[in-house]
Amino acid sequence: MSNPQSPQSKEVEKGPSKFKRVRGNRKFRLILIAALLILVAILFFFFEKFRLILVVAFIALLAAFGLEATQNDWDLGKLFETGSFQESKILRDQSGNILYDINGDITTDATKGKMADEYNCDDFDSQPDAQRFFEKLGGTGNDLNRLDGDKDGRACESLPIGS
Repeated sequence: MSNPQSPQSKEVEKGPSKFKRVRGNRKFRLILIAALLILVAILFFFFEKFRLILVVAFIALLAAFGLEATQNDWDLGKLFETGSFQESKILRDQSGNILYDINGDITTDATKGKMADEYNCDDFDSQPDAQRFFEKLGGTGNDLNRLDGDKDGRACESLPIGS
């Protein structure tokens, strides 16, 4: 039998960790990338042997900073499939969060998606649909929208089982 007061059960009850909340903050992401850019620039002057690697790292960080600052992102799989930047662009909200459709997939169509934490049980037709969404977006450890109110791993238990 498991002890309800065990460290594992306490961790599950907390919801999203502080790290996940900070990571979801756009301003934090921009500051972190800027700090890494400065660090790589400083290292460039002190380590001659690694200058080529540091230049590549600086360019990659500069690209990441540009994408984050302009809130642009592309689904590379869809880009290779379609060859169209327009069709593969991923929409974000003002905080830089990605939009998800009802199946938990990233969407580029604002009419078919919203932020993950904006979904609630009323958005789903059945418990299995809600469960798929819940698990795809991280399950109990990332239940921002509280689909699993009693933290037993089953989302929207009040919905019908059949679809």
